[in-house]
Amino acid sequence: MAPVTPAANVFADLPDASAGEVFTDLLARPGCRIERIVSRGQITPVDRPYRQAHDEWVLLLAGAARLEMGGVETALAPGDHRMIPAGMTHRVTFTDPDRPTIWLAIHLGETDRPVQISADPG
Repeated sequence: MAPVTPAANVFADLPDASAGEVFTDLLARPGCRIERIVSRGQITPVDRPYRQAHDEWVLLLAGAARLEMGGVETALAPGDHRMIPAGMTHRVTFTDPDRPTIWLAIHLGETDRPVQISADPG
C-alpha cells in the first residue's frame, strides 16, 4: 500500500514567474504526468513552437492566455481547456504580464519530453 500524502493546493506557494515560466510536476506515473505551469508575460517564440509525441490537455486556472495550434489562435480565460493532440505544432502567444497565469497540464502517454522546434536546422 502506498503511503498517504498530505493534501496540497495548486494555488499555494506560487513561484515568481516574472523571469521565466516555472514548471512543477504535481504527479508522475507511467504514461501520465500532471504539471502546474506558472507564466507571467512569457510567450513561445514564433520560430520555436512546441511539438511532442504525446497528447497534452491544458486547463487555464487563473490569468489570461492565448494558444496557437495549427495556425489558429484561441484566447483562453480561467476554466477554458484544450486538447493538444500528439504531433500538433503549438505555441503560447500571450500570457498576462501583470498577474500569474496558472495552467494545469496533463501529459497522456508521455514517453518523451516536449521538443521546441529550432529555427536553425543545423
